[in-house]
Amino acid sequence: MSHFGKKKVLKKSGSPASQAEIDAFLKKVRSNISEKEADYRRRSLAIHPHVCAKCGREFNESNLQLLTVHHKDGNHQNNPPDGSNWENLCVFCHEDEHARGVLADYISECVEENAPPENSEPGGVGFGTLKAALSKHLNQKK
Repeated sequence: MSHFGKKKVLKKSGSPASQAEIDAFLKKVRSNISEKEADYRRRSLAIHPHVCAKCGREFNESNLQLLTVHHKDGNHQNNPPDGSNWENLCVFCHEDEHARGVLADYISECVEENAPPENSEPGGVGFGTLKAALSKHLNQKK
């Protein structure tokens, strides 16, 4: 049952859970997630060099906290022992990588709504589509 975005948590017997039980459950879930993240990060740092795979910045013990693990396929549950789904990225490149995905999704959505002919710009396939999507977005804000 949902009330204004908050879900009612029930015990197995069907009676409402106490706030202490809810807090204990959330603490356990967060702890499990943190342990899994720490494990694959530790393994990735042992397998891969301490270098950002995108910008090439090198890291040492003093700034290693700025090196993150990116899942290439976007699936955080896919953690093969050989590290083939991971790449170490600095926090800046990692943020950029995910922002690019959001932008690509947005542009794809705009293109599906109103796609012009593919070769409408001299630059080749795709430039006309991108220009149209961005123009449409800018015109909607006016």
